[in-house]
Amino acid sequence: MPDHLRENTYPGERLGRPERGTGSVARLGRRLAALAIDYAAATVIATAFFGFDQFALPAEAGLTQFAPIAVFAALQVIFIPLIAGSPGHRVVGLRLELLHGGWTGLWRPIVRTLLLVVVLPAVVFDADQRGLHDKAAGTILVRA
Repeated sequence: MPDHLRENTYPGERLGRPERGTGSVARLGRRLAALAIDYAAATVIATAFFGFDQFALPAEAGLTQFAPIAVFAALQVIFIPLIAGSPGHRVVGLRLELLHGGWTGLWRPIVRTLLLVVVLPAVVFDADQRGLHDKAAGTILVRA
C-alpha cells in the first residue's frame, strides 16, 4: 500500500519524525503548557507596562484589554527566530523548526503568530498534530 494511503501509527510518522524523543512531534499537553506559560508571561509584562484598571469603562480599557495579546505576539515574533521557540516552548522542552529542519527565518514567525492570535488555525490540526498556523508557515513544533 502506498505510504500516503497507509494509516499513521503515530503523529509525524509520514513526515519522517521519530515516535518519541528529540525531533518527535510535540504533543498537546506540552503545547498547552507552553501556551499557558507564554500567555501568563505576556499578561505580567503587559500589566507591568500598561497597568490594569478593573473599573475602567469599556471605551477606556482598549489599550489594557489588548495589551496581553500584543505582548504575547511580540514574544513569539522576537524569540522564535532567536532561540527556536517562544520562552514557553523552551521551558517545556520544545523547539520550532522548518518542516524538514533548519532555522525558521524572520517571516515565518510573523505569519505563524498572526494566525496563532486568530486562534482558529491553531486548534484545527492534521493527523501529524500540525496546526494550520504551522502548515501555513511551513514549520513544525518538535521535542528539543
